Amino acid sequence: MRFAQAATALFISLFCFASVALADLKELHFAHNGGPGSLFDASATEFARRANLALPETFRVVVAGESRLGDDTAVLEKIKQGEVTFGLPSTVMSSMSETFGLFELPFLIRSRDQIKRIGDALLEPVLQPEAKKQGFRILAIWENGFRQLTNNARPINRPEDLLGLKIRVPKGAWRERLFAQLGAEPIPMGLHEVHAGLRSGALDGQENPLAQINGAKFYEVQRYLTLSDHLYTPAYIIVSDDHFSKLPPEVQELLAKIASEMQAWIYRTATQMESELIDQLGEKMQTNQIDIKSFKEISRPLYGQFAKAVPGGAKLIDIVDQLNDEFFLKSSAR
Repeated sequence: MRFAQAATALFISLFCFASVALADLKELHFAHNGGPGSLFDASATEFARRANLALPETFRVVVAGESRLGDDTAVLEKIKQGEVTFGLPSTVMSSMSETFGLFELPFLIRSRDQIKRIGDALLEPVLQPEAKKQGFRILAIWENGFRQLTNNARPINRPEDLLGLKIRVPKGAWRERLFAQLGAEPIPMGLHEVHAGLRSGALDGQENPLAQINGAKFYEVQRYLTLSDHLYTPAYIIVSDDHFSKLPPEVQELLAKIASEMQAWIYRTATQMESELIDQLGEKMQTNQIDIKSFKEISRPLYGQFAKAVPGGAKLIDIVDQLNDEFFLKSSAR
């Protein structure tokens, strides 16, 4: 009897201890829209792995991809409300502040070395204040990647090949303007809706980095892949400035440090993914290159529109042009 009583008491105390431990555990949710095998999925998973090894036992990063917690707009709202800790938005940031539309200008970035220099130069003095006006904080600039075109109508060699095609674009005014300038009909839509739209014929095509094209299995419903590199889109690891600041200072510092340190890993991983996916996707879709000169010529007016429409836009373009000139001068001197 005494043994049974002791065993029962031990079970109850262990149960209570586990209940208290679970109650004390704080899950930090990380939401993104990438599918399995995408760069977003790889980046968020690696961040969570590193963070969970280093965080106190009462904290744990939990990843939810494939827009399971909503599209980027919904996730940003949940971050503000404290329901989600981390998001990984990209193009939608230009809807929050037109300053982020800088990265919607076509052919602005041609290499990851350039984006690192530009990101380092602009994050704290320009982008961070714009994010904080909306209640957010950028922990680091990550990557969505160089964007490519897919469609079911024909190979896209010149801008006129896009004429009249219904092309899905992320939600963001400058991306819509770009594809309207190119002669397409831009259809803003959440990523999780695109596969069905392509399959049904409601969309003719879409544009995304190779890792997203592969992760979302667009090769199942698209015939043609055009390697255009028409845009490089950063991604931003975003938190609520208010809710994040309520975490213990050592937890904030640790998470911000890991987010920043992840950048080099993400660039290496993205480069390797691109190299492998060009071959893999080339076996599933007909692949071609664009006539880049004709695309640059027809899309260049967007730079002037950005300079006029966005406060400080002309200065931002000048900063980027100067950084790019310095980059190319150093590259040619090697």
